[in-house]
Amino acid sequence: MNTNDNGTVSFNVTDEGIATISFFHPSQNSLPSYLLKQLADAVEQAGRNASVRVIVLQSGGERTFCAGASFDELFDIKDKNTGASFFSGFANVINACRTCGKIIIARVQGKAVGGGVGLAAAADYCLATESASIKLSELAIGIGPFVISPVVIRKVGLAAFSQLTIRASDFQTAHWALEKGLFNEVYDDIPSLNEAVLSLSRKLASYNPGALAGLKQILWEGTENWDQLLAERAAISGELVLSEFTQQALNGFLKK
Repeated sequence: MNTNDNGTVSFNVTDEGIATISFFHPSQNSLPSYLLKQLADAVEQAGRNASVRVIVLQSGGERTFCAGASFDELFDIKDKNTGASFFSGFANVINACRTCGKIIIARVQGKAVGGGVGLAAAADYCLATESASIKLSELAIGIGPFVISPVVIRKVGLAAFSQLTIRASDFQTAHWALEKGLFNEVYDDIPSLNEAVLSLSRKLASYNPGALAGLKQILWEGTENWDQLLAERAAISGELVLSEFTQQALNGFLKK
């Protein structure tokens, strides 16, 4: 994967049928709208590829998995339509993961914030390191995790989601995320994580594709209305980001 100031999304498939989708951005793997589109497109492409048996979703670097939305881009939103369009980027990635016919494994090597938590939740199985603490910080800047709330609640339940949302300035540990169901396995370090991801993806790639496709449908039962639901949530966030409170909060973060 070539890295640059604009960030990248890469997609490759091994002879075993393991597709790896990697994203990178120099600002803690945050996701501006153009990277969100590329990420959704890559997931859809992998889902359509007959040679793909299983998908690994990961980010570059050894620290933050994903810092969520691009603050620079959030600050530049000046109207409701632009705001809704931006937050629809996260909705599109979640829906791409939901409708993709292949099992998706998330490799979470470090902290996940905001939309990064949503990405981890959108995977079908999630492996992480001890350093992969999580936080939903949206309330602290005057918005809420509305777009990602359905996929996060689906994994951790309403009580844990409430704690994440209300404790907007607090990180929860990787073991908390494991206990609540966001993470399925937690490892001491990145080498151990990499070994586990490779082992699991190879096992899944050896299974009956039809059985995996059927399992995928079962895992996402009851989410058939999410195209509309997440679009509505994106519109709510797109309006809130225009508030004076949020604009001042974003400005404060950019000055730090």
